[in-house]
Amino acid sequence: MAKLSNRNTTKGPTHPGRLTMSALFTALTAVLAQFAIPVPISPVPFTGQVMGVFLAGSLLGKRAGLLSITAYLLLGAAGAPVFSLARGGMHILTGPSGGYLWGFIPAVYLIGLITEKTSRHTIFINTAAMLAALAIIYFFGALQLGLIMGYNAYQSIIVGVLPYLPLDLLKAWLAAWLGLQLRSTLERNGLGHTVSG
Repeated sequence: MAKLSNRNTTKGPTHPGRLTMSALFTALTAVLAQFAIPVPISPVPFTGQVMGVFLAGSLLGKRAGLLSITAYLLLGAAGAPVFSLARGGMHILTGPSGGYLWGFIPAVYLIGLITEKTSRHTIFINTAAMLAALAIIYFFGALQLGLIMGYNAYQSIIVGVLPYLPLDLLKAWLAAWLGLQLRSTLERNGLGHTVSG
């Protein structure tokens, strides 16, 4: 029992090192959200925050990653200016771009789940996990966008998916590569306990 307890506290999401990393990725996602460019044909801007989601899932795993992104969304819902263009408030989550934010929750969990189930971390596996997560984000985002703006499925894809796809594919690959580099660096410096897998 003692061994089990030690293992859980060493690698679990409530380990102080993992909690610190979760808080760090909450802050990182908020910072990346400020790299935003409005899109003339859509109420959804280009943002960098999805990089924070990708990296949180890849490095923290499903539970700590979920904690990090949920904290980010709760801060924004409470009014902190952590969403894109320094905005905050529940109206962002219920507005045209809110579905993408809701999609962060299952997306980060999926990346973390795949990361934890994988014995070997490779660029291929990381990228595949992030592409699957991106599809989830797009699904939730396009669905809420269509419902609020009155778009049909085709219009939702044209306005809410296609303009962002090239850059998001690049971000998925970049996050997959960067995640591997960060994992390797942390492990070399004796901080492997702060990451999943």
